[in-house]
Amino acid sequence: MHSLKIIAIEINKHMKLNYKKLGEGKPLIILHGLFGSADNWFSISRELKEEYTLYLIDQRNHGDSPHADTWNYEVMVEDLKELMDDENITQAYFMGHSMGGKTAMNFALAYPEKVEKLIVADIAPRYYPVHHQEILKGLNSLDLKTITSRKEADDQLATYVPNVGERQFLLKSLSRESGGFTWKINLRVITDNINNVGEALRPGKSFEGPTLFLAGANSNYIQQSDLPDMKEFFPNHEVEFIDGAGHWLHAEQPETVIKEIKKFLG
Repeated sequence: MHSLKIIAIEINKHMKLNYKKLGEGKPLIILHGLFGSADNWFSISRELKEEYTLYLIDQRNHGDSPHADTWNYEVMVEDLKELMDDENITQAYFMGHSMGGKTAMNFALAYPEKVEKLIVADIAPRYYPVHHQEILKGLNSLDLKTITSRKEADDQLATYVPNVGERQFLLKSLSRESGGFTWKINLRVITDNINNVGEALRPGKSFEGPTLFLAGANSNYIQQSDLPDMKEFFPNHEVEFIDGAGHWLHAEQPETVIKEIKKFLG
């Protein structure tokens, strides 16, 4: 009687990310925040492309990257590893904002040899409680089958998100298709897994390379109480507070942010 040979098949959970590549020089991988896309950094990238090869990434379930039911920092880190392997990048500069900053920090802890320098924009290593409930309620309240224009979507979303700039940012992920609109973001998976976004870094590892934390002076995302955590995970770090900027520091004070990026990367 023939014995059955059981072969364990490892499911490949990472994916081919969409990205925009431009410029010349050392590779600089740039990661957007929650509900965002590669386009969020496009204006700043114009000031950096003369000195660096830029990879503006759509993280999974965002922008034009594929959707997947698994959505956490572990798989987002592996997505980046696959991209670097595909592009034959052995080491790169990394920069991420908010959720993208958490992805970049996790990547630096998992693959420190692949990160030459790290820039983290307005996020700390600690846990952040969920604070996007109203945004998610608003996005989920839109009936995309009946909405006929972006203005209509904006008017409906205003009930939940009164800030005009915030609504404009969110509605960048609304894409027109034949017969109506669709979300570029994977709204269902993001809604179901929103707790994953605020996860703290897991203790036990550190990244010894140069690290810059850029903090909005008017933001509460990075506080003095975060400094011990930063030192634990990133002992070779510095912090720069950007005057006149909140959480969206790269949109509010782009010239200052560009200056700090160039100074740090040298």
